[in-house]
Amino acid sequence: MLRRPQILFAILTCAVLVTASAAQQEAADRLRMVDEIDAMLASAAGNSGVARLSPRARAAMIEVPRHEFVPPEYRSSAYGNTPLPIGHGQTISQPLVVGLMTELLQLTKTDRVLEVGTGSGYQAAILSVLASEVYTIEIVPELGEMARANLERLGYSNVLTKIGDGYQGWPEHAPFDAIIVTAAPNHVPPPLITQLRSGGRMVIHDYIARPVRALDPGVASGRHCGAQVRCGSLADEVDGSLLLVNA
Repeated sequence: MLRRPQILFAILTCAVLVTASAAQQEAADRLRMVDEIDAMLASAAGNSGVARLSPRARAAMIEVPRHEFVPPEYRSSAYGNTPLPIGHGQTISQPLVVGLMTELLQLTKTDRVLEVGTGSGYQAAILSVLASEVYTIEIVPELGEMARANLERLGYSNVLTKIGDGYQGWPEHAPFDAIIVTAAPNHVPPPLITQLRSGGRMVIHDYIARPVRALDPGVASGRHCGAQVRCGSLADEVDGSLLLVNA
């Protein structure tokens, strides 16, 4: 007959094994997700201008647990290539979009990054792994608080969050080496241009503009607010477009 300490030990052992098994499955799911992103990028390189994720971007997406940034009822779908609801009429971007936008930013370990549209904090967590400092702004207060709690709970200590209008940027922390806009503006917000360091990069998702085919420097390049602008469509698996601004 098992004694009480033995029973408790057996229960704890089972719990540890279940947790370890779940963590291993989640890690495998992240690896599969990133492999799928690379496959989709390779098949649509003519549209996006990116054939695959760089080793650093790939490692960051394998590391960050996307399931921690979605509501419990959607965790089983966290590593599928699809956006998921996070409440208040908003979604967490699909992994392909996150990976492609991250790749286009070309981040280094010393970069300071501004993100407009925090959502649940997933993109900010990816940026946190790749850059020195991340400043992220969310206009929906409930989402901003949720993102802050998620990022603090998971230990992303180099991310500073703010609730407000991200199109105004964060001037007291400017200039930024890179700016990422996950919203859908119909123009490039001038305050963001002025807060982008000379030689910096800005990537905007769902930019509403005349459709063009590639993010190639020779296609649809022009001047906007004193910065170099390139437009391009996303892969066939994604609705929308990207705008890349080089200051």
